[in-house]
Amino acid sequence: MDISYIRISDPTQNEERQIKMMKEKGIEKFFIDKCSGKNMERPKLKELLEFIREGDTVYIESFSRLARSTKDLLTLVEYIIETKKAHLISLKENIDTKTPAGKMMLGIIGSIYQFERECLLERQREGIRIAKEKNIYKGRKKIDYPKNWDEVYKKYKVREITATKAMEILDLKRTTFYKLKNEYENSNS
Repeated sequence: MDISYIRISDPTQNEERQIKMMKEKGIEKFFIDKCSGKNMERPKLKELLEFIREGDTVYIESFSRLARSTKDLLTLVEYIIETKKAHLISLKENIDTKTPAGKMMLGIIGSIYQFERECLLERQREGIRIAKEKNIYKGRKKIDYPKNWDEVYKKYKVREITATKAMEILDLKRTTFYKLKNEYENSNS
């Protein structure tokens, strides 16, 4: 099945241009988001990713409609192609993952992302080194235990709640929860 993902940045914009482009390709199934592409938390994008099946082809007007960051773009493309075993066609960039040239172009985009990431980390390390030389580097700010930590931790420890539920109640990310948990257990042993 041919499917289209269409995104406009906000409800004041008009998606008709993208819809017309997709109808000219004979596509009738659309998933339309009217929100920013700053992350992957978009309702119609999630519906699309659940809807597609092996052999389907997802059409987009351009990569910028699918994702704003190279990292998110590569994550989505990998999910569509590798996990769902579907294809992706970007009309503006003229990339079709059914073709060797299209797959090669995605590889190039991936290489560019990796290069960007390594440059960013190199600049970060250099900044930290300079800050340490000047004795102004303090590292990441320590995260305090939430006020309800003891109560939630006890429920987690006796398996009344799962780690995921504890994280949700405490409003902590997974890595932070486990870091605090390990510190807590080490200081109380």
